[in-house]
Amino acid sequence: MGLGFLVGFLGFLILIHAAYSTIQYRGLLKITEEEFSGPPLNVVIEVTLGLVLCMWAALTVPGKFLSIHPDSEENRIVSLPANLDFMIFNHRYKVFSVELDVKLKH
Repeated sequence: MGLGFLVGFLGFLILIHAAYSTIQYRGLLKITEEEFSGPPLNVVIEVTLGLVLCMWAALTVPGKFLSIHPDSEENRIVSLPANLDFMIFNHRYKVFSVELDVKLKH
């Protein structure tokens, strides 16, 4: 948890405050019997700032990138089970593959 997480949390709090301010503003308009024409400028600025902070945090917080090379040792996560009796290769695509084979032969 570093700077990116804190910035994301701050952006989330700003978005929550903007939502609360909009609800409060709509309540005020109902009391004064005015029509809602849009949110106030400070709410639009808060939403924009919160969105930018959340996007920046979402792009910087995720974990490290893994290697895409097929022979890399980092990619050896899953091995086949010892009991292969429960591996099923018949599935719904089987119906479509027969139709595609017939279309390709003609």
